Amino acid sequence: MQADRELDITSDVCPMTFVRTKIALEGMAVGQVLRVVLRGEEPLANVPRALLDHGQEVLAVRPLADGCHELWVRRRR
Repeated sequence: MQADRELDITSDVCPMTFVRTKIALEGMAVGQVLRVVLRGEEPLANVPRALLDHGQEVLAVRPLADGCHELWVRRRR
């Protein structure tokens, strides 16, 4: 999978994790893909759910070797 843009929110805490992700998506065209790197249980649970609630398409959530996760999301609106 290839991302049109990448965002690292590993140093942010909720609710800024979602806010920064939402702002990044708003700067992208419909259909583009954003790769988000996040850390911690709370962002891992909340960011994908909030994106789905806002009509975005979560393509994948994958663990990374350093304990972080990558979230792949396609802008739908």
